[in-house]
Amino acid sequence: MNSSHKNRLVVLGAGPGGYTTAFLAADRGMQVTLIDDNSKPGGVCLHKGCIPSKSLLHIAKLIEETRAAEAFGLKFKPPKIDLNQMRESNRSMINKMSNGLLSLCKQRGVKFVQGRAKFINSTSLVINDQDQMGFDHCVLATGSKPVCPPLFAKLGDRLLNSTTALALQDVPERLLIVGGGYIGLEMATVFSSLGSRVTIVEMTQDLLPGLDRDLVRPLHARLKPRFEAINLSTQVLTCELKNNQVEVVFDSGGTQKLENYDKVLVAVGRKPNSMDMGLDSTGVKTDDKGFIKVDDRFETNEPNIFAIGDVIGGAMLAHKASAEGRTVAANLSGESSVAELGCIPAVVFTDPELAWCGLTETEAKSQNITIEIAKFPWGASGRAQTLGRPDGMTKLIINPETEEILGMGIAGVGAGELIGEGVLAVDNKLKVVDLAESIHPHPTLSETIMESAESFYGEATHIYKRPRKTS
Repeated sequence: MNSSHKNRLVVLGAGPGGYTTAFLAADRGMQVTLIDDNSKPGGVCLHKGCIPSKSLLHIAKLIEETRAAEAFGLKFKPPKIDLNQMRESNRSMINKMSNGLLSLCKQRGVKFVQGRAKFINSTSLVINDQDQMGFDHCVLATGSKPVCPPLFAKLGDRLLNSTTALALQDVPERLLIVGGGYIGLEMATVFSSLGSRVTIVEMTQDLLPGLDRDLVRPLHARLKPRFEAINLSTQVLTCELKNNQVEVVFDSGGTQKLENYDKVLVAVGRKPNSMDMGLDSTGVKTDDKGFIKVDDRFETNEPNIFAIGDVIGGAMLAHKASAEGRTVAANLSGESSVAELGCIPAVVFTDPELAWCGLTETEAKSQNITIEIAKFPWGASGRAQTLGRPDGMTKLIINPETEEILGMGIAGVGAGELIGEGVLAVDNKLKVVDLAESIHPHPTLSETIMESAESFYGEATHIYKRPRKTS
């Protein structure tokens, strides 16, 4: 690298946060090197996470739609599942997308380096324990990896996580999934559709703990008959290989039960990739869980080293990391001084999908924030009825004094494609009337957003609610 260049930037980690930072910094005239363990950019999201999992979820959706089509007068034979073709399709898709990212690196003048980097000090790195590289600024976007409690460590190839499950080596007859969060439920959706008898075990009293219960309820109702069991408020006491099976002992309210499974998929959280980076050779600090500490500029204790994405904690979402990367690129080019991210949407890609943004009802209650809620049930949606999927709802979280929209939640097919309107409303401090008076096309699921706003005033066409009293 040209040591005289005042803007030498090195980005560690080529996931959505890392390559976004690298690309936008290069667009602003900086000399950028992007370093990653993989031979191509994309990170866990592209190679082992978001993209391949959503491909499999799409397959699961197709399978379930063919099964449901009989109600519309269409009968299909049971699908023949070709795991080899599924794996090859995923590999081809990932290869195409990662090659696209490599082309973007070349077009933007970003140097991509495959390797593992460690800090020598706060201004230089060594790559693969061989090549040294200096920098003026560095962005840590090294992501996270699945947590595996010691209880499951001796299961060998009978143990799966969110990464290894996507390899689809086989479809286990009986599959135990430990963890009722979004990763566990998405994987459960895939394997159940492919033919596994799935059991979910969750130590808290709810699936997707922390999310509004009225959003989770339609999902729970749809999953319950599809899964072998959903065991809430339940812990795994022991888990070991016996007679070519995984023998598991559960405890639920003091009652113990023994079951056997072919494989166990553990989805109980992720931990930051902050180890073995030589951070002790710098002033960069981490918390007791290994997350890198940053300020509101995503600056670490070293003023020339930044960190974004999973490695700093918070919502472990690709689009959050990308937004943080855009902020850092702007900061480094002098365009901004403080991170001002908008509300971050979240989507659970189950069937039905769940999506939300801004303030949730659960958060409002825990923070003693006074709100009003406007809801529209999808049973009253013409489009939902034509799809045979009235099992959804759209809700708005509203400031009762100003009528400003503070949050939105959606449960239903395609919820992830609808939530963007909620992000726009929250970020721009729109009021309920703005959505109510915006004409939405008919018949579409987007109408449920308009009608939820109309219901706030008691004026929704397709449901009856007493008109709102005005002073």
